[in-house]
Amino acid sequence: MDLDYNPNYRSFIFNNKWVATVASIWIQTTSGYAYTFGIYSQALKSSQNYDQSTLDTVALFKDLGANLGILAGFLYSSVTNGATTAGYRGKNRPWVVVLGGAFLCFIGFFFMWLTVVGMLPRAPVPLMCLYMFLTAQGTTFFNTADVVTAVHNFPDYRGTVVGIMKGFLGLSGAILIQVYHTIIKNKPTSFLLMLALLPSINALLLMWFVRIFPTNEVGEKKYLDSFSLTSLILAAYLMVVIIIQNTHMLQLPVRVSTFVVLLFLLLSPFYVAIKAQKEKSYRVVKSLLEQNQPVYEEKQLSRNVVQIRHPEGYHEISGNADEETNANSRDPMPETAENLNLWQAIRTINFWLLFLASACGMGSGLATVNNISQIGESLGYSALATSTLISLWSIWNFLGRFGAGYVSDYFLHTNGCSRPLFMVITLAGMSIGHAVIASGFPGALYAGSILVGICYGSQWSLMPTIAAEIFGPAHMGEIFNTVTFANPVGTYILSVRVVGYIYDKETSGSENTCTGTHCFMLSFIIMASTTLFGSFVALALFFRTRNFYHRIIFVRLRHPIRVLE
Repeated sequence: MDLDYNPNYRSFIFNNKWVATVASIWIQTTSGYAYTFGIYSQALKSSQNYDQSTLDTVALFKDLGANLGILAGFLYSSVTNGATTAGYRGKNRPWVVVLGGAFLCFIGFFFMWLTVVGMLPRAPVPLMCLYMFLTAQGTTFFNTADVVTAVHNFPDYRGTVVGIMKGFLGLSGAILIQVYHTIIKNKPTSFLLMLALLPSINALLLMWFVRIFPTNEVGEKKYLDSFSLTSLILAAYLMVVIIIQNTHMLQLPVRVSTFVVLLFLLLSPFYVAIKAQKEKSYRVVKSLLEQNQPVYEEKQLSRNVVQIRHPEGYHEISGNADEETNANSRDPMPETAENLNLWQAIRTINFWLLFLASACGMGSGLATVNNISQIGESLGYSALATSTLISLWSIWNFLGRFGAGYVSDYFLHTNGCSRPLFMVITLAGMSIGHAVIASGFPGALYAGSILVGICYGSQWSLMPTIAAEIFGPAHMGEIFNTVTFANPVGTYILSVRVVGYIYDKETSGSENTCTGTHCFMLSFIIMASTTLFGSFVALALFFRTRNFYHRIIFVRLRHPIRVLE
């Protein structure tokens, strides 16, 4: 039978987990506006007559808002209650969280723009901090809706799909800057208005497609790999464009051409989604035809088809599989329990081990990028070299976010390797990166920043995935957003109390500048020791959860129940 003649086929194609994934990816590509602060910070400083200390205070509220996502987590749990177990009979409204993010993003940036251009009187510093906090909060709403929905939609490949979502978020700063360079170059005040409109409108258009589809289908890995390949190609393209833009003055036609190619790459995930859903539809129709059942009605296309993996192979049964699914989900939990709420989770040792390890990794990584300009200056790097390093940080960040999720999934599926082990490895790698920067050798900042950037990005895909696995996905939004607060805690201690304090002590002369390896050597030795300590904390988490991963997670991956929507 040719599905193109089915009147309900269009609904079947567009209402599924693959389109939901693409919608989440596209929302993520405009959600990383927190990484673009450097574009409009000078306009904000000059228009409001801020000194550097006041500007840093406003930036601090950006970091706080981007990491305090507990409200988004609680909202997500309330609007999706039952969606993962009851399918369409439970609440399934992640779009409410996306809507909240669009509102916060627009309000914060719009009032900031009105103030900067003079349409509103100069805002008191606390009010400007509030604007910045609200915009950053919008990021947590977008991120929570996209990441947690993806984890529910692909329970067998949590690491891969979290890596994809976090990876596109990491690239979004570079993508937004490309839009800026193409359309409104050298107009930072207009960039503020763009940030108020573009992420919000993009989210409003796509939020209806972000839904939980509690299915576990055959062949998911193949299409997730296609999304991964697209993200790698996009990252490589952005890296080339960034390097060229930092070394050559591009004319408008060239900028437009590179932007068109960027749009084409961003549209390609939709082709993957259509291809995945078509393959699924033909598989469902074939199964129904073999059972001599009609396929003209939409309810037939959405009828459950279950595949249960046995040691001998697969066999299929049709009909409602809820009882069988529930029966197979009641496995004992030796080291932890599934679906803990936030209060239950924070009363466990595992939660605080994850929090402490994340504080060491995330805090030291952000402290590095926050001070990379001053580090380059002290070591004698040119302004162009440090600017390129800052621009390429988003690429290294992406590689870590994507790579850690993908690689940890691979080893978990092949031999049941516990995912916290990869947190141990990446924190140890970050310790080496900090030590390389501390050495001050020629080229050390290049090599060290690459290693630190990749390992820092890895924490952002490993931490949410580990939280979903050891505490359960039901309250993942609340739990991983609480652990995320480790980022500003670690950053404050390491960036302000360590790096800033030591740099100020090493400065000489009236210009308050420092030149030489001694400016940051001790700071990075301390951060190398901190991340090494974090690696040992993650090792403790690994030993505590090793049996759980091998006896529960690995067994479920090898013997899944596959429910086709």
